[in-house]
Amino acid sequence: MKKTLKKTCSILLCIALLSAFFACFASAEDAEAAKYIANAPVFRISCTVNGDAATQRGFCWYTKENCETKIALYEGQTDVTDSLTLSDVRTAEWEGYYMHKVTVSTLKPGTQYSYRLGGADGLYEGGVFTTDNGDDKVEFLGIADVQASNVPAFQKGQRAAEKALEMFPESDFMVNLGDLTNDSDNDEWNCYAATFDGVNSAQTFAPVAGNHDGLGVWHWFDNMFNLDTSESVQTLNGVNYSFDYGNAHFAVVNTNDLLSVSLSQLKWLRNDLNSTDKDWKIVFMHKSPYTLGKDGKWPDALYLTESLTRVLDACDVDLVMSGHDHQYLRTKSLKGGKVVGDGEGVTYVLAGTAGGKRYEIREFMLNHFISEDQLAAMTVQKDGKNDAGEYHQRYLTEDGTWEYDPNRIGSVFNSISIDGGTLTFKSYVLKDQAEGETEDVVTLIDSFELTKETGKNKATFTGSNSIGMAEYVAGVLPSITSLVVFTFGNWLPRFLIMLPKLVYVFAKKDIF
Repeated sequence: MKKTLKKTCSILLCIALLSAFFACFASAEDAEAAKYIANAPVFRISCTVNGDAATQRGFCWYTKENCETKIALYEGQTDVTDSLTLSDVRTAEWEGYYMHKVTVSTLKPGTQYSYRLGGADGLYEGGVFTTDNGDDKVEFLGIADVQASNVPAFQKGQRAAEKALEMFPESDFMVNLGDLTNDSDNDEWNCYAATFDGVNSAQTFAPVAGNHDGLGVWHWFDNMFNLDTSESVQTLNGVNYSFDYGNAHFAVVNTNDLLSVSLSQLKWLRNDLNSTDKDWKIVFMHKSPYTLGKDGKWPDALYLTESLTRVLDACDVDLVMSGHDHQYLRTKSLKGGKVVGDGEGVTYVLAGTAGGKRYEIREFMLNHFISEDQLAAMTVQKDGKNDAGEYHQRYLTEDGTWEYDPNRIGSVFNSISIDGGTLTFKSYVLKDQAEGETEDVVTLIDSFELTKETGKNKATFTGSNSIGMAEYVAGVLPSITSLVVFTFGNWLPRFLIMLPKLVYVFAKKDIF
């Protein structure tokens, strides 16, 4: 009995010591974030797309004290706040801090503004943005899956985003395709603020809800950004919204909606994509319909391939960008899952990770959940270990062979530009820096063009596209039923056929 008690006490003591160690370790890592928040009168700053990109923006920021929500906007040195319309002005307590939101409209198209944000003792620096000028050009940047928990990890994504802004200073906005944090709590959002406030206040921002930003962490995403939620089917675990920029229409899908996508959101998406006559239709989402990452073998991802791609095909979408699986992958132009001519279907891009968490390829999924002939380009940054015990990578060449390049191990960012009937997509890796290295090494890992005849799209849907809560709730059971039927009737047979390969790879390479 004494031995048992002594052993139990020893175990408990070890656990306590380890807990204290990790608490101190975490505190040390987050000291920079704590210092930033302590000294910042305003933090978690963002200026987001919100409605008409030529005349309106949404602002969100936080303060430590409960104070009035104030904002000032400037053209050059001139304060023009009184000439603008400020609406939805809100202050609310959230998890111990105070959230501030305001929507600013009647902005001038094609105009650069700077802004200052209100804290407890006055106005403080905010950032800059430029409104859409209404021509047929747009340029934007895309990153995904920073998914960090401490400042050093967030700094990997910060470095990639800042390099993207440095290389493409004329970009109109930046999209983050989800998983902005890992656990979506105050500590992590403070680390995010300490590293990304400068990035998010340097231009207009378009955030996408990832599963780490929404599932099980209700209301966090909606409370971090000021987005147009007038057509969102629900805002519990993310936001679906849309906007126009240049001659392109952008729809943002919330793939946390009933674990994948609800029938209500599919209805919204179809109506939204059919309501525009813009030349280009682009969709942003977190989970990817086409992937060779670890999450692509589960029903929620494959359900997107089954259900959502039908809407995208029917509505003549040109490009889909997603994240979630921490690798770069591009498909050929697809329609109904079949390869078609360039520009005749949808091109899907899994945008890589701007952070440091990278996934191996799951080759056992090939020809079960995704076919080899659908792939156009791929870069895998975690593909086993070399003789030195370091993870290496490989990439798919145009002739279908795999090659290795150490410069492709790093954070991914993407630049997309549209000029009339031409869309140009370029993806880059910012190489990880070893200790003592200061030089940035950027490698172009993929590029492609899509071309089309402009002026052909016609709006076929008019009227309200808002789905009320009663209609959404009524659709929950049919949505869940649809996913369950798909899981057992479509996903499970394919998974069972694939299972022997999965078991073999798991036994040989410890990859699941």
